[in-house]
Amino acid sequence: MNRHARKKDFDVHRTLAQGAPRAHSLRAKNVPLDDTAETKPAASGGHGFWFYLKRLVIGLVLLIFVGAITIGVWDAIELSQASKKMFGSGNLFSLFLGTNLASQNGRTNILLAGYSADDPGHAGANLTDSIMLISLDKNTKTGYLLSIPRDLYVQIPGGSYSKINALYEQGQANGFSAPGYPSGGMGLLEQTVSNSLGVPINYYALIDYAAFRDTVNAVGGVDVTINSPDGRLYDPNRDWTTGGPLVDLSNGTHHLNGQQALDLARARGDPSPYGYAVGFEQSDYQRTADQRMLLVAVRAKAVSWKSVINPTRAGHLFDGMANNVKTDINTSNVMPLYGLIDKIKISQLKSYSLNKIDDKTLLNPYTSYYSGDSLIPAAGIDDFSAIQAAISQLNQ
Repeated sequence: MNRHARKKDFDVHRTLAQGAPRAHSLRAKNVPLDDTAETKPAASGGHGFWFYLKRLVIGLVLLIFVGAITIGVWDAIELSQASKKMFGSGNLFSLFLGTNLASQNGRTNILLAGYSADDPGHAGANLTDSIMLISLDKNTKTGYLLSIPRDLYVQIPGGSYSKINALYEQGQANGFSAPGYPSGGMGLLEQTVSNSLGVPINYYALIDYAAFRDTVNAVGGVDVTINSPDGRLYDPNRDWTTGGPLVDLSNGTHHLNGQQALDLARARGDPSPYGYAVGFEQSDYQRTADQRMLLVAVRAKAVSWKSVINPTRAGHLFDGMANNVKTDINTSNVMPLYGLIDKIKISQLKSYSLNKIDDKTLLNPYTSYYSGDSLIPAAGIDDFSAIQAAISQLNQ
């Protein structure tokens, strides 16, 4: 349908057939009312109540159809523009036709990394302080989110060591390139995660903080439930957009807008001149748990027909993602990935931290001149065997 084509004007009088008899019309101007004959439907070709009701219903159906087409055209325009920004192509044919997702025995793994490159005044803006493995199984319709601590001390291909959150920055600076991996920082991070955890990575997505904030706003905010042993989560560090504390949430359910959700995703109870934190005794572990909770909350709102058919919301959602996400997912992967995520119920999307899986502690604190305060496998530096075995169990 040509979105520039003009719609025909709707004329209410067209619902009346030309020349149709009227129920109380007079045969002549001066004929008394009691002499008027009651008009009866013609034996053939007459138009009674059911005829007009049928036309009204057909008209309403057409109106709804035109509205749906209008929304579809709006979404198509927004989606094409967003697709071009994010995937390098606005071709909606490849977007909607789709191809099979890369996987191993039906399991697709996506490496998600978050940084603050959108905030040039932020120290360490190119450090990926949020790293998560998203694993989805199309055969069992299950999946899990696995947070990888930013302070994990790992060996980089080539022999040197680093905290894992610095790999993206190093890969960008050194022009990382290796067969089978993306070039640059995400390639180095992907290769290291794959080697350390013993899992193949099929796709990556690098997301800045603005994408998360804008996405939450685009879906109308998210609901989260706080259940802290301390009765609340309180991080006194400042949210400079409001002037208040970064997080101040009592136990219970709260509806968060984009900025509030972003503040919760950032908070880990760092020392502050404004007071003492409450509920952040686990520091970065608490933060990564909150990040997984928020991601599940976004998934619950974003993978919804209401988000897709609302043109304003869909447009903001597409733009929010396209302007702030870098990925090697291509246009033909989008619909199969959407379909896979949509089929996995929230109850079947589990949440884990690499520190502890099934109550087994897998990481220990470690401090050295080179690593500073970091984390290493409980079995020792470079010994990821127990971690790989735990992840293998998750994949069963």
